[in-house]
Amino acid sequence: MTLPPLIHADDAIVVVDKPAGLLAVPGRGPEGADCVIARVQTAFADALTVHRLDMATSGLMVFARGAAVQRALSIAFAERRVDKTYVAEVDGLVAGAQGEIDLPLCTDWPNRPRQRVDAELGKPSLTRWRVLARDAARGRTRLALYPVTGRSHQLRVHLMSIGHAIVGDTLYAGDPVAAASPRLLLHASRLQLQHPLSGQALDLASAPPF
Repeated sequence: MTLPPLIHADDAIVVVDKPAGLLAVPGRGPEGADCVIARVQTAFADALTVHRLDMATSGLMVFARGAAVQRALSIAFAERRVDKTYVAEVDGLVAGAQGEIDLPLCTDWPNRPRQRVDAELGKPSLTRWRVLARDAARGRTRLALYPVTGRSHQLRVHLMSIGHAIVGDTLYAGDPVAAASPRLLLHASRLQLQHPLSGQALDLASAPPF
Protein backbone atom coordinates (compact mmCIF):
# COMPACT_ATOMS: atom_id res chain seq x y z
CA MET A 1 0.00 0.00 0.00
CA THR A 2 1.42 3.34 -1.06
CA LEU A 3 1.47 6.23 1.41
CA PRO A 4 -0.57 9.18 0.07
CA PRO A 5 1.45 12.36 -0.55
CA LEU A 6 2.87 13.54 2.77
CA ILE A 7 2.16 17.20 3.55
CA HIS A 8 3.44 17.41 7.13
CA ALA A 9 4.79 15.02 9.77
CA ASP A 10 6.24 15.49 13.24
CA ASP A 11 6.11 13.77 16.62
CA ALA A 12 2.43 14.65 17.14
CA ILE A 13 0.63 14.73 13.80
CA VAL A 14 0.73 13.44 10.25
CA VAL A 15 -1.04 15.22 7.38
CA VAL A 16 -1.51 13.58 3.99
CA ASP A 17 -3.22 14.45 0.72
CA LYS A 18 -5.92 11.81 0.28
CA PRO A 19 -6.62 10.74 -3.31
CA ALA A 20 -10.20 10.56 -4.55
CA GLY A 21 -11.63 7.04 -4.57
CA LEU A 22 -9.75 5.81 -1.49
CA LEU A 23 -11.59 5.11 1.76
CA ALA A 24 -10.54 7.24 4.74
CA VAL A 25 -11.07 4.41 7.25
CA PRO A 26 -11.70 0.68 6.79
CA GLY A 27 -14.91 -0.35 5.06
CA ARG A 28 -16.82 -3.62 5.02
CA GLY A 29 -15.24 -6.84 3.86
CA PRO A 30 -11.72 -7.56 2.61
CA GLU A 31 -12.06 -4.98 -0.17
CA GLY A 32 -12.55 -2.29 2.48
CA ALA A 33 -9.21 -2.94 4.17
CA ASP A 34 -7.24 -0.59 1.92
CA CYS A 35 -7.78 2.92 3.25
CA VAL A 36 -5.89 6.06 4.17
CA ILE A 37 -5.37 5.22 7.85
CA ALA A 38 -4.03 1.75 6.98
CA ARG A 39 -1.57 3.27 4.53
CA VAL A 40 -0.48 5.96 6.98
CA GLN A 41 0.09 3.33 9.69
CA THR A 42 2.57 1.51 7.44
CA ALA A 43 4.88 4.51 7.92
CA PHE A 44 3.59 5.85 11.26
CA ALA A 45 2.44 2.90 13.37
CA ASP A 46 1.01 5.11 16.13
CA ALA A 47 -1.23 7.15 13.77
CA LEU A 48 -4.90 7.41 14.80
CA THR A 49 -7.94 8.79 12.99
CA VAL A 50 -9.25 12.24 13.95
CA HIS A 51 -11.66 13.13 11.13
CA ARG A 52 -12.81 11.71 7.80
CA LEU A 53 -13.34 12.61 4.19
CA ASP A 54 -15.84 10.93 1.88
CA MET A 55 -14.32 8.24 -0.30
CA ALA A 56 -15.07 10.39 -3.38
CA THR A 57 -13.44 13.52 -1.91
CA SER A 58 -9.72 14.25 -2.13
CA GLY A 59 -7.54 16.44 0.02
CA LEU A 60 -6.02 17.08 3.40
CA MET A 61 -6.45 14.66 6.30
CA VAL A 62 -4.71 15.03 9.65
CA PHE A 63 -3.89 12.04 11.86
CA ALA A 64 -2.84 12.04 15.52
CA ARG A 65 0.21 10.19 16.77
CA GLY A 66 -1.04 8.61 19.96
CA ALA A 67 -4.24 8.71 22.00
CA ALA A 68 -3.49 11.95 23.89
CA VAL A 69 -3.03 13.92 20.67
CA GLN A 70 -6.09 12.23 19.18
CA ARG A 71 -8.19 13.50 22.10
CA ALA A 72 -6.80 17.02 21.80
CA LEU A 73 -7.43 17.20 18.06
CA SER A 74 -10.88 15.66 18.35
CA ILE A 75 -11.83 18.36 20.87
CA ALA A 76 -10.41 21.05 18.58
CA PHE A 77 -12.55 19.79 15.69
CA ALA A 78 -15.63 19.50 17.91
CA GLU A 79 -15.15 23.03 19.23
CA ARG A 80 -14.70 24.35 15.67
CA ARG A 81 -11.16 25.52 16.28
CA VAL A 82 -10.02 23.92 13.03
CA ASP A 83 -10.76 26.01 9.91
CA LYS A 84 -11.39 23.93 6.79
CA THR A 85 -11.52 25.16 3.21
CA TYR A 86 -12.71 23.06 0.28
CA VAL A 87 -12.71 23.81 -3.43
CA ALA A 88 -15.54 22.51 -5.62
CA GLU A 89 -16.77 22.85 -9.17
CA VAL A 90 -20.56 23.00 -9.23
CA ASP A 91 -23.19 22.88 -11.92
CA GLY A 92 -24.62 26.22 -13.02
CA LEU A 93 -23.56 29.82 -12.59
CA VAL A 94 -23.92 30.72 -8.90
CA ALA A 95 -25.41 34.18 -8.35
CA GLY A 96 -23.62 36.60 -6.04
CA ALA A 97 -20.06 36.68 -4.79
CA GLN A 98 -20.50 34.89 -1.46
CA GLY A 99 -23.14 33.60 0.89
CA GLU A 100 -24.12 30.83 3.25
CA ILE A 101 -26.36 27.77 3.26
CA ASP A 102 -28.13 27.17 6.56
CA LEU A 103 -30.16 23.97 6.18
CA PRO A 104 -30.57 21.20 8.80
CA LEU A 105 -29.43 17.74 7.74
CA CYS A 106 -30.12 14.16 8.78
CA THR A 107 -29.63 10.65 7.42
CA ASP A 108 -32.04 9.53 4.72
CA TRP A 109 -32.45 6.12 6.36
CA PRO A 110 -34.25 4.28 3.52
CA ASN A 111 -31.57 5.52 1.11
CA ARG A 112 -28.37 5.30 3.14
CA PRO A 113 -25.68 6.59 2.88
CA ARG A 114 -27.59 9.55 1.46
CA GLN A 115 -28.36 12.51 3.71
CA ARG A 116 -31.26 14.94 3.32
CA VAL A 117 -32.51 18.34 4.40
CA ASP A 118 -35.10 17.94 7.17
CA ALA A 119 -36.50 20.91 9.08
CA GLU A 120 -37.88 18.70 11.88
CA LEU A 121 -35.29 15.95 12.36
CA GLY A 122 -32.17 17.55 10.90
CA LYS A 123 -29.22 18.84 12.90
CA PRO A 124 -28.15 22.47 12.37
CA SER A 125 -25.75 22.64 9.43
CA LEU A 126 -24.01 25.71 8.05
CA THR A 127 -21.81 26.14 4.99
CA ARG A 128 -20.30 29.43 3.86
CA TRP A 129 -19.18 29.86 0.25
CA ARG A 130 -17.31 32.26 -2.02
CA VAL A 131 -17.12 32.31 -5.80
CA LEU A 132 -13.61 31.77 -7.18
CA ALA A 133 -14.45 31.70 -10.89
CA ARG A 134 -17.33 31.22 -13.31
CA ASP A 135 -17.11 29.26 -16.56
CA ALA A 136 -20.03 30.46 -18.65
CA ALA A 137 -19.07 28.24 -21.59
CA ARG A 138 -19.39 25.07 -19.54
CA GLY A 139 -22.03 26.39 -17.17
CA ARG A 140 -19.97 25.79 -14.04
CA THR A 141 -18.84 27.77 -10.99
CA ARG A 142 -15.70 27.18 -8.94
CA LEU A 143 -16.35 27.75 -5.25
CA ALA A 144 -14.39 27.97 -2.04
CA LEU A 145 -16.44 26.27 0.69
CA TYR A 146 -16.11 26.85 4.42
CA PRO A 147 -18.11 24.29 6.44
CA VAL A 148 -18.88 25.66 9.91
CA THR A 149 -20.45 22.37 10.98
CA GLY A 150 -19.19 18.96 9.88
CA ARG A 151 -22.21 16.83 8.99
CA SER A 152 -21.89 13.80 6.77
CA HIS A 153 -22.10 14.81 3.08
CA GLN A 154 -22.84 18.38 4.21
CA LEU A 155 -21.25 20.19 1.28
CA ARG A 156 -22.72 17.83 -1.28
CA VAL A 157 -26.28 18.05 0.07
CA HIS A 158 -26.18 21.79 0.71
CA LEU A 159 -25.04 22.58 -2.82
CA MET A 160 -27.52 20.19 -4.39
CA SER A 161 -30.27 21.78 -2.29
CA ILE A 162 -29.64 25.25 -3.74
CA GLY A 163 -29.62 23.91 -7.30
CA HIS A 164 -25.84 23.74 -7.80
CA ALA A 165 -24.82 20.09 -7.36
CA ILE A 166 -21.11 19.29 -7.37
CA VAL A 167 -19.93 18.03 -10.73
CA GLY A 168 -19.27 14.29 -10.67
CA ASP A 169 -21.50 13.64 -7.64
CA THR A 170 -23.09 10.25 -8.32
CA LEU A 171 -25.13 10.37 -5.09
CA TYR A 172 -26.80 13.76 -5.34
CA ALA A 173 -26.44 15.17 -8.86
CA GLY A 174 -28.64 14.33 -11.82
CA ASP A 175 -27.26 12.06 -14.54
CA PRO A 176 -25.68 14.68 -16.83
CA VAL A 177 -23.89 16.44 -13.95
CA ALA A 178 -22.86 13.17 -12.29
CA ALA A 179 -21.42 11.86 -15.56
CA ALA A 180 -19.64 15.10 -16.46
CA SER A 181 -16.52 14.11 -14.48
CA PRO A 182 -14.93 10.73 -13.67
CA ARG A 183 -14.58 11.90 -10.06
CA LEU A 184 -16.34 14.16 -7.57
CA LEU A 185 -14.92 17.66 -8.03
CA LEU A 186 -14.52 18.36 -4.31
CA HIS A 187 -11.14 18.81 -2.63
CA ALA A 188 -10.17 19.61 0.97
CA SER A 189 -7.62 22.27 0.10
CA ARG A 190 -6.70 23.94 3.38
CA LEU A 191 -6.53 23.19 7.11
CA GLN A 192 -5.74 25.85 9.70
CA LEU A 193 -5.24 24.71 13.29
CA GLN A 194 -3.07 25.04 16.34
CA HIS A 195 -0.43 22.36 16.78
CA PRO A 196 -1.71 20.17 19.65
CA LEU A 197 1.63 20.19 21.49
CA SER A 198 3.44 23.42 20.63
CA GLY A 199 0.39 25.61 20.08
CA GLN A 200 2.00 26.90 16.87
CA ALA A 201 -0.43 28.01 14.15
CA LEU A 202 -0.37 25.58 11.26
CA ASP A 203 -1.64 26.55 7.81
CA LEU A 204 -1.59 23.50 5.52
CA ALA A 205 -2.57 23.64 1.87
CA SER A 206 -3.08 21.35 -1.09
CA ALA A 207 -3.89 22.55 -4.60
CA PRO A 208 -7.01 20.97 -6.14
CA PRO A 209 -6.11 18.39 -8.81
CA PHE A 210 -8.91 19.65 -11.08
